[in-house]
Amino acid sequence: MTERVIAENVVRLATAADAVAVGRLLHDFNVEFDDPTPPADALAERIVQLLDADASVLVGGAGPEGVAVLRFRPALWTTNLECYLAELYGVPQRRGKGLGRALLVAAMDHARERGADYMDLGTSETDTVARALYESVGF
Repeated sequence: MTERVIAENVVRLATAADAVAVGRLLHDFNVEFDDPTPPADALAERIVQLLDADASVLVGGAGPEGVAVLRFRPALWTTNLECYLAELYGVPQRRGKGLGRALLVAAMDHARERGADYMDLGTSETDTVARALYESVGF
């Protein structure tokens, strides 16, 4: 995946060098929504392991200020891959400015590039903002 600019938001594929920032973002995500979370440094270590396995991580913004974590697996019904959007998060200051949409669109494009013909995700029924974003692109 090459760097993409979507609605002025730069999104790129993360590398191991981004693991600390990604760990911090994922930790902050869980804290913000009162979910249990390992420490940011433990998440960073796990991200490095996943990047060497079956995952891709996209980051967006200069900080980065947003992250999308994708997991890939063989599909049951086709010979292609399935993609699971495990996490999608943007820092509160960047919400409403297109970063989440840019990450989601780039994630869908990247999944297609990796050979996935299906993407699934999960969110709570009460997270109406996330649901609106996902529904706006066809989920």
